[in-house]
Amino acid sequence: AFFVHLVASCIKICYTVLQILYAMKEGFVPVKLLVFSDSHSSCGLMKRFVEKIKPNAIAHLGDYYDDGQVIGESYFHIPLYQVAGNCDAYRAPMEARGMLFLPLGGVMTFMVHGHTHHVKSGIGRLVADGREKGAKLILYGHTHIAYCQQEEDGIWVMNPGPAGYGGSCGLVEIENGEIKSCRILTEADL
Repeated sequence: AFFVHLVASCIKICYTVLQILYAMKEGFVPVKLLVFSDSHSSCGLMKRFVEKIKPNAIAHLGDYYDDGQVIGESYFHIPLYQVAGNCDAYRAPMEARGMLFLPLGGVMTFMVHGHTHHVKSGIGRLVADGREKGAKLILYGHTHIAYCQQEEDGIWVMNPGPAGYGGSCGLVEIENGEIKSCRILTEADL
């Protein structure tokens, strides 16, 4: 009886998460996306941000991929979108992607770590790639420098900064297929 109840509960949770994911992709549900990068084995601050902000979606942009998995397991009811970074060769499963391109709340979102776009030398190549793909939101990490700005054509570009060393993250709020808010959060916001 316990096993049957456990399986039934798991099925209900999975079904609910799938419904939320579908609704978020189609733009029916407002999205509160918490964005992390470069956690480098420091999960404490990420957990504090999740507890305080109460997002309905989380992104981890690599370095260290397994930290994102810890957050995903700790908050299994919140969809996690994750890409691998340059430090993740032995930390991420072989099938881990280096980039994601998907709609969130009706907003086409491009997620990368940034090393393959050489963002430490500038973000021009990354923005051009995202623009070519039709992205309205470009998320990257790698530089350990928080950045959030809207381009002249309306595309939002965000680097949440390092969740590990610098103690920052990003928050993107999407409603009715439009980005309503895009900002950097620090420990002072907790």
